[in-house]
Amino acid sequence: MTGSPAGAADPDPPDPTVTLPGDVVGRYEKFSRFNSPYPAHRRGRAVDLYPGDDIGRSPVAGVVREVRTVGCPDRPYAADEDHLIVVDLADEWCARAGAPPGTVARILHVIPEVSPGDRVTVGDALGPTTRSGFFGRWVDDHVHLGFRPPDADPLRASGSLPVAVDAPVEPVAWDGTGTVVERAPAHVVLDGPRRRGSSRSGSGPAFAAFASDEGVPLDGGLTHYAGGGTFGAVGESAVAGDSLSLLGTRIGTAVGHGGEAGSEPGAPRVEWAPVDVLANGERVVGLSLFAARADRVGVKVVCPDREFDIGESVTVAVVSSDDPIRLGVG
Repeated sequence: MTGSPAGAADPDPPDPTVTLPGDVVGRYEKFSRFNSPYPAHRRGRAVDLYPGDDIGRSPVAGVVREVRTVGCPDRPYAADEDHLIVVDLADEWCARAGAPPGTVARILHVIPEVSPGDRVTVGDALGPTTRSGFFGRWVDDHVHLGFRPPDADPLRASGSLPVAVDAPVEPVAWDGTGTVVERAPAHVVLDGPRRRGSSRSGSGPAFAAFASDEGVPLDGGLTHYAGGGTFGAVGESAVAGDSLSLLGTRIGTAVGHGGEAGSEPGAPRVEWAPVDVLANGERVVGLSLFAARADRVGVKVVCPDREFDIGESVTVAVVSSDDPIRLGVG
């Protein structure tokens, strides 16, 4: 006979994981679970979906319960308010995603053109995306998606359910070099390596991401956010306890989804090691990592205090640090 010791309470069952189907995520140009400083992302309980066309399309099906305008941090480059769309999920959608009936979706960063009582399906336009003060200046417009269990307060982010994505990601090796193809006030994009598979030709998985030296696709802000993560891979996947490196330097250790070891095999989060990212020998804020559908995996270098010219060759290095950059949410 097994069970809890006499007099001890049974442990609470783990929260169910909501798994986004691959055909839902495939409607977006990019996605990331860990590229954010906010607690829900750090714990693997939210996902950001990047539409690429400034239209906030619904990743869920159900009935809009509530629409609310919320305040956000005051940033000179961003709107001073954001918006929350709460959707009561259809039972059919819940069944596909492994969510309990009655689960509620929380959607942020979309200016709502829907109202309570409206029925939405996957792919419906909810409204235009908005750049709010919750964003870092280098962050592209996206749809933030999280889930609350039945009977929980849908307006609160804390207590959200774990989120997984049923879309394998191709790991792409990178030697740390590239040419600037895009420049913005707080970041540049380098022309990264071309992937083996192609979403356009139908060969290989839809998404690809930069890989660690061990061949594990990486997710998150390396290492300007306290933690990052990995993607479920085509090929090598990380498990809790694995040490990961990039460009010859150890960058962190894989741990369980939200800290519970082994709770999501193949896509754990990562506790970053104390390292700095250098671009042409000078320290920059970090690298912004995500899974993308493009045939060439571009490298986003976050560098608000460093200017690079279009066409300039850049070599990125990762080095150990006694004082790594860590950005908060204030």
